[in-house]
Amino acid sequence: MKKIAVLTGAGISAESGLSTFRGENGLWAGHDVTEVASPEGWARDPALVLEFYNQRRIAASEAKPNRAHFLLAELEEFYEVTVITQNVDDLHERGGSTRIIHLHGELSKSRSTKNPRLVYNINGTELKIGDLCEEGSQLRPHIVWFGEMVPLLEDAALIVSQADVLAVIGTSLLVYPAASLIHYARPGIPIYIIDPNMPAVTDSDNLHKIEMPATTGTQVMYDELTRPDAR
Repeated sequence: MKKIAVLTGAGISAESGLSTFRGENGLWAGHDVTEVASPEGWARDPALVLEFYNQRRIAASEAKPNRAHFLLAELEEFYEVTVITQNVDDLHERGGSTRIIHLHGELSKSRSTKNPRLVYNINGTELKIGDLCEEGSQLRPHIVWFGEMVPLLEDAALIVSQADVLAVIGTSLLVYPAASLIHYARPGIPIYIIDPNMPAVTDSDNLHKIEMPATTGTQVMYDELTRPDAR
């Protein structure tokens, strides 16, 4: 069975009603990134950071997977599909995908500030001051903040390097190091880029640009990839 690696960004969640990372009305509007998404911000005001992610968790829990999420899950009938997402919501899981790497962490989980190997599921939507790990340290969001290493990047790069098809959906390809993953694709494999605002990429014979939102663009890709001659 051929392998597909799918790199997804905020654009695929936007059609489920979740704010995109950038933009006038985006997620970070009104918030200084260093206040809510950095180790320094956490050190200054952990209560503010916790509340920020509590609100994001509520929004994510109310959102529903969209057609793009479901189509990626349905592709598993024909391919071995691994979703590598920059998103911290669980819409891919709820859409039915079974192989998912969360590069930037997961909203639904917390981890120890003392021992990063201690990761826990969050019951409900709230994480608060006084919630402790089993070693007695405060729990923080299980999110990769600005300035922190991306621990699953090597795993993701290996998956892309082994893929027979690469799809990039709803990402600007501006956020590094995740954006570098496209360079690990083997020469000549089909690469689909789906976004209404097409990222700046060099044209080539194997590059398929689909300048559409995630839902309609993923449908176009799905129809092409599930043709008998494509499999």
